[in-house]
Amino acid sequence: MKSKELSKDFSTLLLNWFEQYGRKDLPWQVNPTPYRVWLSEIMLQQTQVKTVIPYYLQFTSNFPEIDKLAQAPIDEVLHLWTGLGYYARARNLHKTAQIIVDQLHGEFPDNMEDMTNLPGIGRSTAGAIMSLGMGKSTPILDGNCKRVYCRYAVVDGISSSTKVQKKLWTIAEDLTPIEKTSKYNQAIMDLGATLCLRSNPKCNICPVEPICLAKKNNTVHLYPEKKITKKIPQKSAIFLILRNPNNEVLLQQRPPAGIWGGLWCFPQYEKKEHMLNWLEDNTHQFKIVKDWPEQTHTFSHYKLAYTPIEVMMIEEQHKIAENQQNLWYKTEKSLQLGFATPIKNILKQLNV
Repeated sequence: MKSKELSKDFSTLLLNWFEQYGRKDLPWQVNPTPYRVWLSEIMLQQTQVKTVIPYYLQFTSNFPEIDKLAQAPIDEVLHLWTGLGYYARARNLHKTAQIIVDQLHGEFPDNMEDMTNLPGIGRSTAGAIMSLGMGKSTPILDGNCKRVYCRYAVVDGISSSTKVQKKLWTIAEDLTPIEKTSKYNQAIMDLGATLCLRSNPKCNICPVEPICLAKKNNTVHLYPEKKITKKIPQKSAIFLILRNPNNEVLLQQRPPAGIWGGLWCFPQYEKKEHMLNWLEDNTHQFKIVKDWPEQTHTFSHYKLAYTPIEVMMIEEQHKIAENQQNLWYKTEKSLQLGFATPIKNILKQLNV
């Protein structure tokens, strides 16, 4: 598997296929600067291309250069990210943009060590930025690449384990050509995204099918080894939809780290009685309008079953909004805020 001859066969077959069938007109492939490649790589983490494209286009329209992103308020960044999920990515984008502009004269590092020291940039993302955006010869190893390499070289074990990751990086380094690295890296990602699929791979039209060991052994379905999935725990919460006489709703900004970090949400409580205690302490009079049906939102490591409860204040209370983490919200204000998807959906239904 490590012979130069075999490595050359793999890259040659892959590059020839890419010239004819590879994706070459994705938005971030047009004028592929380090900034544009970086944005796309972060957005594409655990997110499909078709989902990313409209977000990417809107993001680059608002922040065409890295200095614009660095200068933007975090609320505006999170607002444009709303619905894309995994919001730590957006927070890290903002932090990294500020570091590059304020400390690195607006230029991305040109070496792996400094690049991976930036928030949110791991080895594979750094490799993509340096190869696709700077023309350097650096390998990558995203989820698509792992799947291809696991099958091609029949690598046993869970692909996320340290031992297997080390093997896969060695394979990536052996197979990635010094010349045409950017095309090769795009090609290996395209192969995993379009042919070497997780389910029902299209082996019959795969360019490396003749030298794929999993195909030769008829064991493609066994690679990469599936991680044993644990039952996802479920938590419950009450969302307080508190409306005032001006038809505004109360929002609270969550802490900068953790679930929905930095996003604006409805006040959240473990139990209804906790919500009622807060209302009694902070309002003169209120009326419960209705309990909405329970809904569920799935995070990566647990499910949240939440029940929105709509409450109307009888008279306006200013002290509630004295805290800078609180805000009376109405859409006519056109505030650029970041919302979690369930909050955005509820606001649409409220039409406030």
